[in-house]
Amino acid sequence: MSIRFERDGRLAVVTIDRPEAMNALDMAHNQELEKVWEEFRDDESLWVAILTGAGNKAFSAGADLKTLIPAQGEGVMEDWNFGGITRGVTTFKPIIAAINGVALAGGLEMVLACDLRVAADHARLGLAEVKWAIIPGAGGTQRLPRTIPLARAMEMILTGDPITAEEAFQLGLVNRVVTPEHLMDEARSLAETLLARGPLALRAAKQAVLEGAGLSMDEGLALELGLFSNIMRTEDAAEGPRAFAEKRTPNYQGR
Repeated sequence: MSIRFERDGRLAVVTIDRPEAMNALDMAHNQELEKVWEEFRDDESLWVAILTGAGNKAFSAGADLKTLIPAQGEGVMEDWNFGGITRGVTTFKPIIAAINGVALAGGLEMVLACDLRVAADHARLGLAEVKWAIIPGAGGTQRLPRTIPLARAMEMILTGDPITAEEAFQLGLVNRVVTPEHLMDEARSLAETLLARGPLALRAAKQAVLEGAGLSMDEGLALELGLFSNIMRTEDAAEGPRAFAEKRTPNYQGR
């Protein structure tokens, strides 16, 4: 199998392991990755995930066009969702992208579907679809302009040219840039920070941000208040202030 799913306590590490194909996804690996994300979503013992690619050349080059182009007329691409992370498998658990190389086309669309992003300094990120006379179909035209300034997003989408990791950092597209040898350490460090937070609070906060983005201010505030009220009824919400008062590390249980 070319999708590796590793568990480390409450952390899941998902690796697209097709370096010979620049970690691009064909139909079989798309379906395999979707099962992995469904398992992560449904397993209450897992709180945070890291998504990365094997090797140091590519995070993912997106769809494996060599195998998908022959199936183009069969409607295959209409259901294409890069393992469900871009569309189809909804989870409010945090996902960190560890961008170990180029993230092009659907590769960048997977990055955009993650919540936090750490990039190796040699990484390149772009939506190259127009170079092949197609357009992004897994969220690129929607998520990128909501993440970086519209003019820069439009330039990336219309030219198809990639940007460097440093440019991505300056635009706010990635959170951190590190040397390749420190990439996974940095991603794991970020994951450990999240794992020390209340897991239900993290999910509610992510839900408030993502669902609130399409609402009016009044609707967004109502959404936030409802989620806040639900969280305040949890055991973890009582544990957090109690641990603070007792000057100890909180012991969150996800309840």
